Amino acid sequence: MDSKQFREAATSAIDQITEYYDTVQDRRVLSNVEPGYLRKLLPDGPPQDGEPFSEIQKDIESKIVPGLTHWQSPNFMAFFPASSSYPGMLGELYSAAFTAPAFNWICSPAVTELETIVLDWLAKLLNLPSCYYSSGEGGGVIQGSASEAVVTVMVAARDKYLRETTAHLEGEEREDAIAYKMSKLVALGSDMAHSSTQKAAQICGVRYRPVPSSAQDDFSMRGASLERTLEECKNKGLEPFFLTVSLGTTSTCAVDDFKGIAPVLDSYCPPGSGEVWVHVDAAYAGAALVCPEFQHYTSSFDRFHSFDMNMHKWLLTNFDASCLFVKKRKDLIDALSITPSYLRNEFSESGLVTDYRDWQIPLGRRFRALKIWFVLRTYGISGLQAHIRKHVSFGEVFNSLLVSRPDLFKVISGPNFALNVFHIKNTNGETDDQITKEVYELINSRGEVYLTSTVVAGIYGIRVVAANPLAEERYLRKAFDIIVKTTDELLANKKSMDGKAMG
Repeated sequence: MDSKQFREAATSAIDQITEYYDTVQDRRVLSNVEPGYLRKLLPDGPPQDGEPFSEIQKDIESKIVPGLTHWQSPNFMAFFPASSSYPGMLGELYSAAFTAPAFNWICSPAVTELETIVLDWLAKLLNLPSCYYSSGEGGGVIQGSASEAVVTVMVAARDKYLRETTAHLEGEEREDAIAYKMSKLVALGSDMAHSSTQKAAQICGVRYRPVPSSAQDDFSMRGASLERTLEECKNKGLEPFFLTVSLGTTSTCAVDDFKGIAPVLDSYCPPGSGEVWVHVDAAYAGAALVCPEFQHYTSSFDRFHSFDMNMHKWLLTNFDASCLFVKKRKDLIDALSITPSYLRNEFSESGLVTDYRDWQIPLGRRFRALKIWFVLRTYGISGLQAHIRKHVSFGEVFNSLLVSRPDLFKVISGPNFALNVFHIKNTNGETDDQITKEVYELINSRGEVYLTSTVVAGIYGIRVVAANPLAEERYLRKAFDIIVKTTDELLANKKSMDGKAMG
């Protein structure tokens, strides 16, 4: 493909993409293909001779699109959103054109420097303490996902803890002490925290213990519960070294009690050698920090060690763009830096540049800062704030709809950052897990809207969050009508069956 053919193909592709976005609301939101559908449609191998793009493009609509779940549809209200925007797409286009693995500064200085600059912009926009800025000892780095960020900082926390608590030993004695302590290390997180912390512990070869939460606290981790868990670990001879706190848990978007947690940690393990590394997982809800009304949540963050949020969830940036900030970049570099001879260069050796390969687990990395730069400049601060506030208001609207039908629904949690979680009452007016599950499954099988479920405090709930860029109140009201009609349908069927059984 030469430049002329590329221009023609790219124009056609962009036309197809914009048409897709303009009509995505009319498509069945949840794919209903059978597993293995695509292998039946594609040949056993690539063609012997190349095909024109016009032929390849035909297969997008006929073969690929049927197997897509349409995350950008306004009828998609499942999980959390995976944002996409035209400025973000343009950033990806340029990134692909400038392709470079960018593992150190000299690979492409602009790749490194733009990332440092836009993440400083973002840190200030999110009201993070200045200790997370690159102008001090901290800084930001783009990771692939919040899960990748957790693994990265847990590796750094593990190495930091072992290094500091065995610093008084030398040689084989120190090696033995490190090996022994490894068997006792334990990572902590709320029982509502994302599973990525438990998976990171598994990867790091350490134990994991959940900290209990309760419905009375809206499923938020509290200082008293953390203190009990720390004491239990201590009594069993375990050594807590890492804690994930959440700004927006997965099931209910709960916010942990940061102000109550900080003094517990200060008492149990004061800052310094042997401290517990605290990581703030704000993958979805962290985007709301662009609005001043949510920025009070960051007041305790100077006591913590790292913070991560995904711009690709709620802040108009295409996947992947997970933004990790650390208070002391040296902690990452000490744990992750290896410099073989083929990576050495005068700029890295001078210490005057950042090599982001030392801030992550992989070596190579893409030019992801471009799309963030494009998004921040295109929307501006006021545009990003309006985007978040619009969806928060949608959550309040949906909550009011749920509350208006107390005969059918009981709210479990919300509205929290546009998310509502509820379950359904049976014909006796009692909450019913089985009916809730049946309503949820029937709605998704019909494909008009897509929702997800959860279990909190042993209760089966349905989650609804409308926060992608194409979301509108009318689609949320449509979803509510579907939920009501489906509930009425199933309750009527159950009542009819119960009547026949009694007859």
